[in-house]
Amino acid sequence: TTTAATTTTTTTATSKATSILKTSHNLTTDNELRERNTEKSGTVFDSNTDRLGGGNELQSTRSSSKSSRPPSCANIVIVGGGIIGTSVAYHLGKLGIKNVILLERDKLTSGTTWHAAGLINTFGSLSVTSTSMRMYTKKLYSTILPEETSMDTGFYPVGFIELACDEHRLEYYRRVASLNRYCGVEVDEISPREVKDKFPLVETSDVLKGFYVKDDGRVNPYEVTMALAKGAKLFGVQIYEDVSVKGVSKSNYLGLCSMNGKAIKDAIPRVTGVVLDNGDEIEANIVVNCTGMWARQFGERCGVHIPNQAAEHYYLITDAMEEVDPSWPVVEDSSRCVYIRPEGGGLMLGLFERIGAPWCIEEIPETFSFGEIEPDWDRMGPYLQEAMERVPMTLHVGAKKFFCGPESFTPDGSPIVGETPELKNYYVAAGLNSIGILTGGGIGKLLASWIRAKRSPSDFDVTGINVDRFQSYQCNPNYRADRVGEILGETYKVHYPDHYLSSCRDIKKSPLHAEMASHNAFFRDVSGWESPAWFAPPHSKPQIDSHNFGRQSFFSHWESEHKACRENVALFDMSFMSKFIVCGDDAGRFLNHLSTANVDGKKGRITYTQWLNRDGYVEADLTVSKIDDDQYLVVATDTMHNHVLTHMKRHLTNQMHVFVHDVTNAYAQINLQGPNSRKLLQSVTSFNLDNENFPFRSVTELDIGYGKSICTRITYVGELGYEIFIPVEFANHVYNTIASAGKGFNLKHAGLKALGSLRLEKGYRDYGHDIDNTDKLVEVGLGFTCDFKKDDGFIGMENVLKQKNCAKRDGGLRKSMAQVLLSDPKPLLHSGEVLWRNGQRIGEVRSASYGHTLGGAVGLCMLESTEPILLDKGFIEEGEWVIEHGTELIPCTVSFQSLYDPSNKKIKL
Repeated sequence: TTTAATTTTTTTATSKATSILKTSHNLTTDNELRERNTEKSGTVFDSNTDRLGGGNELQSTRSSSKSSRPPSCANIVIVGGGIIGTSVAYHLGKLGIKNVILLERDKLTSGTTWHAAGLINTFGSLSVTSTSMRMYTKKLYSTILPEETSMDTGFYPVGFIELACDEHRLEYYRRVASLNRYCGVEVDEISPREVKDKFPLVETSDVLKGFYVKDDGRVNPYEVTMALAKGAKLFGVQIYEDVSVKGVSKSNYLGLCSMNGKAIKDAIPRVTGVVLDNGDEIEANIVVNCTGMWARQFGERCGVHIPNQAAEHYYLITDAMEEVDPSWPVVEDSSRCVYIRPEGGGLMLGLFERIGAPWCIEEIPETFSFGEIEPDWDRMGPYLQEAMERVPMTLHVGAKKFFCGPESFTPDGSPIVGETPELKNYYVAAGLNSIGILTGGGIGKLLASWIRAKRSPSDFDVTGINVDRFQSYQCNPNYRADRVGEILGETYKVHYPDHYLSSCRDIKKSPLHAEMASHNAFFRDVSGWESPAWFAPPHSKPQIDSHNFGRQSFFSHWESEHKACRENVALFDMSFMSKFIVCGDDAGRFLNHLSTANVDGKKGRITYTQWLNRDGYVEADLTVSKIDDDQYLVVATDTMHNHVLTHMKRHLTNQMHVFVHDVTNAYAQINLQGPNSRKLLQSVTSFNLDNENFPFRSVTELDIGYGKSICTRITYVGELGYEIFIPVEFANHVYNTIASAGKGFNLKHAGLKALGSLRLEKGYRDYGHDIDNTDKLVEVGLGFTCDFKKDDGFIGMENVLKQKNCAKRDGGLRKSMAQVLLSDPKPLLHSGEVLWRNGQRIGEVRSASYGHTLGGAVGLCMLESTEPILLDKGFIEEGEWVIEHGTELIPCTVSFQSLYDPSNKKIKL
């Protein structure tokens, strides 16, 4: 076990908590804890074992699972029998998918499911996806499974209370509550007195407010898993325990070409089955990795990257306390890193410490079942002391158990779900960051739909959980060891809008990093790249003095960068952007079929386009530049690097004369933007940049000083501007040439804060932030990118035409994206705020910034309505529009057109 460092505290401060643990005469042994969970069909987590029932039925479900050997072939093989594996199995069966089997190396729940705390709190997330999955999961556990299987899942709707014990948490949880209510969670803000009434032992002297959901609660993880397993079997799924899988078989052979008799091969191999430990093979069309904390190891044996890592997770179970009522709600206090709930006649105090400790970096033991980790008493003492002070009576009772068990976490704290980019038909659902029980139903439903449709579902935004968002280096042992402790610690931190992770930094640097640093850049992590967020003035330190939700110390620096771009000229280092050279005789036709726009026109043109799936939902948002008749430059955002690359590869075979080269690291990218950008760039090149010779959307090779570059006239900020792609060997020279000449133009370096505020004033979209896989093209206002007359059309074209016809027939859309601008110039927006029209909630702000030119907070909002949304002035003018901002409703302007330069005159100067 590798242990992370913690803040030093005195022995005196923690002696009480530690002594209670070490001197207790009633500490439950490891075997006792395990037996209570696995043999009595009631976990250690519920004092109402008699109420739960279903024990004999659970044992029957288990014993029948191992009565025979698995078959030699199957349609789908699920590997892993925890809460996620059984949920995927259940939902696949419920969809009517046949010949599905689940293989578990030991017994169901034996990994981490068995020791989960079973909290069911729909409140708490600013992610619509996570909130939706929580809500569905609660419904599944509370009503659907019991009705379908006649099994009790142990769901106990005792309620849930989140404590806000400081002003920042109060503001944050009010933001969360606003979005959660929009999603359908009935959350009430309650007083400290009301908190005390519901949980009398909680100390409330420092509590400002509580956020209460009365029908949240807790569940029995073991019984939920068994109910899912029974449900799966009722739908025809076969479950086999004590069957260990060591790898997969795969092939990229598709058959013989009828024209030339040569083998047709996919660019990406596909899975063809699983190989068992005994050497037997089960043929399969699809394999699903639900192996929990073993997912990375199993993935590596299959040739895929799944960067989850186990970490220590702790909870204390006290001796019985006469005062405790088992019907008390779950209480969470993030300021003290603790959740509290009744358990076994006493209380459970679960901890998510500020800095966690990774466990078994190199490899999780394959034989680890129903296992525990030896607690680190010294490291956890300060956290226990702090937690127990929230319920002071726990300082005066003994402890039954101080439990430590593994939970797996991911590099960004979001789950890993979807089809892997390295291997077709190999899916994963893992890395649940300690909320596997809470979101298990939603994860299973989502992935089952994904598998059936062979594309991401349209009812969940998966851009933030898709397995393809990660890079292979994030599986490195050192990376996982250093990152997992911080991610666990993020669980209970306030998520400030400008908070960035500090671990595993300075890994990937732009060729211009040193130059940006010399200009006082404040760097943030951008998909692993160090990229300037903003620049501090000379002779000052680029730092955030203190985090908050208002105007921070760098606000004026950000404002000056924004205005320099609008009024003069600014330079952005955008080297982190994903860049691909696509070449070959068939490259133009290939890209044209993927793209909504015609990207295969005349040479020397850059085209903004979308890539869709066959149902007409957005898959990517990018530009394609035709450099030559057989050579194209594809540029996409950093977060979609693997997604875009994989999208191309999945549509390639060796019968096409197309070659895709990832040149992200081979080219630096400088964006020179602003009304004086042409004058500055013209001063360092011999090429004529006049509007007549080099109009908007032009592409050319450009000499700058002694270097060569690819220059496109395009903008992401709404001004005259250029994106310059420079071979890394010329990058520093080209930059210095521009920067030196820029002194005469008062050139300003600008960072991503300015880029964000500029593009949102203009209303430019960003895939993965304000548009995603749940959006149809016409809903996000990008129908103008479509060319319906080009040869071969484009993927999803038929459904786009249907969308347009339906909107015409119905007189409008049910969903439509619009810009919003607060009328009051003082408040800020951070995304997640709720938009109201005429007293009714109508949408959420997906992306937000501050419009320094427009004079107020600005954002992009998806309007959703059961009635058609008319894209005209009448719909806007007839509405009274306000944005819910904490406890206030602030008037705002809403527009379907760009609020800044709607006629696009500035970009075409």
